[in-house]
Amino acid sequence: MLVIGYVIGIRSERRLCQDVHLNLAYRWFCRLGLDDKVPDHSTFSRYRHGKFRESGLLRQIFEATVERCLKEDLISGEGFAVDASLIPTDANKSRSLAAAGWSPDVARATGNRAAREYLETLDDAAFGAASESQPKFVAKSDPAAQWTRAEESRPYFAYAPNYLVDTKCSVIMDVEGTRAIRQAEVGASQTMLDRTEQRFGICPEWLAADTAYGSSENLGWLVKKRGIIPFIPVIDKTGRTDGTW
Repeated sequence: MLVIGYVIGIRSERRLCQDVHLNLAYRWFCRLGLDDKVPDHSTFSRYRHGKFRESGLLRQIFEATVERCLKEDLISGEGFAVDASLIPTDANKSRSLAAAGWSPDVARATGNRAAREYLETLDDAAFGAASESQPKFVAKSDPAAQWTRAEESRPYFAYAPNYLVDTKCSVIMDVEGTRAIRQAEVGASQTMLDRTEQRFGICPEWLAADTAYGSSENLGWLVKKRGIIPFIPVIDKTGRTDGTW
């Protein structure tokens, strides 16, 4: 059913269940008979936050797909590109707290699943330890989400899915979720490069990315530690007036 949702572009799992219930072609694809009951939409959430996460099944399926692409010669391994996008959360701005009024104790008092996961990632380089700077607002219902206006629109709470892509046929080699903040995205790019080499034995000759990845630390890591040629614009701070470079 999820494959149908991804291919057809049905983002709502409730809507997906309704469409599978009514569409005979969808039922056939899912091997559901006319009298078979369609799973409730809540089943996806329970499995996603339970069995799928604990077993690592989604990662196994993803890597099996990449392996198939390798066998079909869809991946060259010569050059990669890396970038991040934004996934808005359902967190409500009106129920958030200003950073000054936030502390881990608030999350402990909340006690929901998102708060527990936030507490578990306080020292994670992709989340709590990504930056010492605090966001302007923190959502009590989803404190790990980042308050951002990176797309020059109205600010909102979001996460950043990071993608490492082989440029031959645009095959996604790895994915890593982080806070929607530059430091976390840069760290995710390094994690994905390391993991791709460990898992598939592939290290690209060059890497393309935008200016967000153009810090001296990241460029030095790519060239000196990994031997990767960066096609990345350097972050220009010459226009600063606060005495820093």
